[in-house]
Amino acid sequence: MLGLVVITALAFDFTNGFHDTGNAMATTIATGALRPRIAVALSGVLNLVGAFLSLAVAATIASGLVDTKLVTLTVVAAGLTGAIVWNLLTWFFGIPSSSSQALIGGVIGAMLAAAGGHAVQWHSLVAKVILPAVLAPVIAVLVAATGTWLLYRISRGLPAGGRNHGFRIGQIGSASMVSLAHGTNDAQKTMGVITLALIANGTLPADATAPFWVILTCALAISLGTYVGGWRVIRTLGKGLVKIEPPQGMAAQSSSAAVILLSASFGYALSTTHVATGSIVGTGLGKKGTDIRWNVAGRTVSAWVLTLPAAGIVGAAAYGLASAIGGSAGVIADLLILVAVSAVIYARSRASKVNHANVNDEWTGLVTPAEPQLKAAA
Repeated sequence: MLGLVVITALAFDFTNGFHDTGNAMATTIATGALRPRIAVALSGVLNLVGAFLSLAVAATIASGLVDTKLVTLTVVAAGLTGAIVWNLLTWFFGIPSSSSQALIGGVIGAMLAAAGGHAVQWHSLVAKVILPAVLAPVIAVLVAATGTWLLYRISRGLPAGGRNHGFRIGQIGSASMVSLAHGTNDAQKTMGVITLALIANGTLPADATAPFWVILTCALAISLGTYVGGWRVIRTLGKGLVKIEPPQGMAAQSSSAAVILLSASFGYALSTTHVATGSIVGTGLGKKGTDIRWNVAGRTVSAWVLTLPAAGIVGAAAYGLASAIGGSAGVIADLLILVAVSAVIYARSRASKVNHANVNDEWTGLVTPAEPQLKAAA
């Protein structure tokens, strides 16, 4: 059962990688600073490196949100099921939702179903998950808006062509920092879940940190997922919210990297998606005359609000099924259903490519043709 849970956790880490590729590279691809495949390859390598920089967030997930004495492998497996299902659904519709919130919601939902409310450390959940989820995008909006205004102000005397060329080069560096920050923040969440499973199994003591093999495998899984590329979410972030110019892209990425790295140092299980989306909206506010698609932004925020409870409900239902069957058979039943749901979503996603010029136009409402390179990559 432990082996199945570890494999499922790494599968979630993989979905986290391709779901969140757009956080780092959407604006870089949208402005033409990097070709799509080069962008996701660079992001994948830097996610791998970033995963080794800190373990503060992993400690929060492993022991800061639930009572580790009450956690079982069935709880962890059910929580991962809830997270993966929500990740795949939001990816299918191109919604930039939070993989972090999905993971935490799934585990909390399964924990509530298994042991009740006393098994959840509510104060820590509010302080290290919910408050950062509310404040981070607001801070990112303000920082990105200010940065965008300053960049256009400083470069106002330059020819538009030369200015954009220079900022495209700068975007490569700022996007690299976001990828590094994403690996530091998001890979740790899966490390924390696997560590939680090892503690529940009695393999590690309650106060243990993630072993090296856990760090390495999580780093590789998120890196591979990033390289695969979540083209649907990239489309939404790169073109669905704001028409991005190179100065705005650099401002958005610099803002995202600063906020994510700072939060990771304090062990906050921050959503990099919330930060990246807030930064992109901020660049629209910082440049006069920019058209922000508030309908898309509103749908995105709605998805954010739904993520914790929706993943929690799936996690609780998965625990109920596994518990009713009992033992390893219950966990296997959950995982078989998860594989079936994943296969259906994947098959639908392949079919939708034939029917739509843009992979997520149904959700964003966009009708303009996607760039040839992005369509080819997708």
